[in-house]
Amino acid sequence: MSTTTTRGVAQPAPAKVSKDRPRRGLRAGSTFNFWLFTGPFLIGLIVFVFVPIGWSIYLSFFEARFTVTPSDFVGFENYTQVLTDVDFLNSLVTFTVFAAFIVPTTWAFSLGLALLVNRLRFMRAFFRSVFFLPTAVSYVAASLIWKMSIFNGVRFGLANTVLSWFGIDNIAWLAVPDPPWYWLVIVTLRLWLQSGFYMILFIAALQNIPRELYEAAAIDGAKPGWQTFRFITLPQLRATSTAVILLLLVAAYQAFDEFFNLLGKATWGQPPLVELYKMALGENQNYGAGSAGAVVLTMLICVVTLLQGKIMGFGRGEESK
Repeated sequence: MSTTTTRGVAQPAPAKVSKDRPRRGLRAGSTFNFWLFTGPFLIGLIVFVFVPIGWSIYLSFFEARFTVTPSDFVGFENYTQVLTDVDFLNSLVTFTVFAAFIVPTTWAFSLGLALLVNRLRFMRAFFRSVFFLPTAVSYVAASLIWKMSIFNGVRFGLANTVLSWFGIDNIAWLAVPDPPWYWLVIVTLRLWLQSGFYMILFIAALQNIPRELYEAAAIDGAKPGWQTFRFITLPQLRATSTAVILLLLVAAYQAFDEFFNLLGKATWGQPPLVELYKMALGENQNYGAGSAGAVVLTMLICVVTLLQGKIMGFGRGEESK
């Protein structure tokens, strides 16, 4: 190696920068670290998601009463039984209407909370935490609070106490549905539990909107409020709104805990999952028909989700807008 002399001190020549590719050992180490961190999650996904789905599809083609290891192949008989079951079909129709109501309500309420919190100039973190905190509450625990403390149907319940101030008699919120007051109980419970989560998504999207758009709109004479919300804020939230609506649709059809704990063994107002639970784990324990119903419900959720995504343009690139 050649050297240069500066003030009588020999200095080594600068080393040449190697243009070789990274050593194989480093790449191998990165791959090992990747599988070390993702491996447990992948194993859990396979064991607790993919295997049960595959086994459910398998059971749906067999006569499986009181056993999960059947041997009698029945083809599509279980699907025929499920698709002609009046209770299951009624639950699908009922909860399609419920999803059509709860999805836009939760979307609007979450977006409203996000707009209010995002405009705060002080204690913003506090209010974000307060509204997000209910998402950490168990659906079972929240259902019991709603059932035993707020809408318990007696005059000491919170809802009936407030109504008594205005001279209104007690309402049996979860009794025979005439009128169906139980929907008010379920809707308020759902709004309280899930609005905070979607509020955080909208806040993140609002903070990503360039301020220059509002400044340009102000220069053009746009008034702050409805005009800027309609022509700037709402279009910029299109991707987030689509994702939120898709998540809400899936959550609506997967409802189980609150209905099971609020309505108990009632034969009215039950979601598809409760009907499938009774079918598979009830007196007959028909796992084959229950699995067929689960497959039908999964396909329905996929179809509704794809249609909604197609309508709202989920997954489109900027160039296709």
